[in-house]
Amino acid sequence: MALSSMTGFARGQGVAGAYAWSWEIKSVNAKGLDLRFRLPQGWDAIEVPSRTRATEKLSRGTVYANLTVERKDVQPTVKVNEPVLAAVLSTLKGLSGKVDAAPPSLDGILSLKGVIEVTEEDEGEDEHRAGENAVVSGFEQALAALVAMRRAEGTTIGRLLSARLDEIAALAARAEAAPGRKPEAIKARLAEQVTTLLASSERFDSDRLHQEAILLATKADIREELDRLASHVAQAKKLLADGGPIGRKLDFLAQELHRESNTLTAKANDVELTNIGLELKSVVEQFREQVQNLE
Repeated sequence: MALSSMTGFARGQGVAGAYAWSWEIKSVNAKGLDLRFRLPQGWDAIEVPSRTRATEKLSRGTVYANLTVERKDVQPTVKVNEPVLAAVLSTLKGLSGKVDAAPPSLDGILSLKGVIEVTEEDEGEDEHRAGENAVVSGFEQALAALVAMRRAEGTTIGRLLSARLDEIAALAARAEAAPGRKPEAIKARLAEQVTTLLASSERFDSDRLHQEAILLATKADIREELDRLASHVAQAKKLLADGGPIGRKLDFLAQELHRESNTLTAKANDVELTNIGLELKSVVEQFREQVQNLE
């Protein structure tokens, strides 16, 4: 399966009978799948089928779907609301002589709210149903375009992640080959420090110091961290090869890679290993940031 990003944008529009509709869909990063529909009044019925199709195609991301619908070529009907007009005229007649003002004009009366009603031709049930079906079909097409965009970006992210994993593996190999990580080198440095301490004071127990040196040498070994780094890199590469919605799994592996790189840096006992550890932490952070965009 292909990899997908969680970010994307798509637009679709069309005409069905007297209806002209337009969909605009965009998605951004999120921990789960959050669908947010914004629909015009009277079109709530299309949300359930549209939501169902979105959940079939998407696994993660906050998705904003905005629908606009207009009725075209429909003649408006203008009529006078007789009861409201009668009430207005009655009120004006009651005020006559009580208020020192010019008599009301016809256009002034007609401009009062509720006196004139402008309505559109009533839509038939079959016409509206056909419009709903067309709008849902249009959503599917816009959704397909969104999925295609997310997959195209996912492919690019996949290449970047593979490159970061190769860098992590290369840095781990450099750490593996570093002379300073060998137990013999660690013990030699500690033995030198012990000799310096013994030369500076006779109060130190030489046997105890050598035992502590051996213990510290064992703790300073990064064999375990290198093995775990190799395991995590192998798992991450397999996930990338398999594809699909793997963002959560890769995010977990990114945290583990971060943990091992931190430990390796903390255990580093010479300049070369310290530099490798710092480079490793930087690459792992780049890997983690890109993983945040994957579905």
